[in-house]
Amino acid sequence: MKRLALLGLLALASCATVQKPPNLSGRWGGQGIGLLLEGGLGQVQYDCASGTIDSAILPGAEGRFTAEGTHRAGQGGPVRVGQIFTSSRATYAGRVQGDQMELRVALEDGNVLGPFTLVEGAEPQIHRCL
Repeated sequence: MKRLALLGLLALASCATVQKPPNLSGRWGGQGIGLLLEGGLGQVQYDCASGTIDSAILPGAEGRFTAEGTHRAGQGGPVRVGQIFTSSRATYAGRVQGDQMELRVALEDGNVLGPFTLVEGAEPQIHRCL
């Protein structure tokens, strides 16, 4: 009886389709943005700003994701020794389809950056502050 139940479970398991989430690692680039993902966490570089993605990006069935992180506005000119930059909380949300990602960044002050379109393996096209 146990053997029959085990065979039934194996048969059901073989019918189920398990979809592996996209491999979100490596470099992603686009106009005005670059993203380096390692283990679902990331470093973000924008035109004149930067940020971090501090919670794992786990895309759902349609490739949609939301992750928490930080955003830090940049400045023009040189960085002075001892200069302190402040970060604010940010929510990164988007969708991955194949090797493309659409990304929006909601800042805690209510501003939204994006949408940005990134391509896996592409070089970022970033223009630094002057």
